[in-house]
Amino acid sequence: MPETTTIRVSRDTHLRVTRLAAERHETIDETVNRAIRALRQDAMARDLAADLDDEETAWLDAEAG
Repeated sequence: MPETTTIRVSRDTHLRVTRLAAERHETIDETVNRAIRALRQDAMARDLAADLDDEETAWLDAEAG
């Protein structure tokens, strides 16, 4: 078993993540890892959807040479 630690969450959060893990037939650790990955992917998607700044646009418009 990998090394573990404890994090403090409210009883409500603990109950919600426990229920979600049970519904998904996975451990709490797996559920939390999936949630973290989803949050990171969401942040990346927002970054990719943002308008380019002037420097980025100029770099993309530059001729390869």
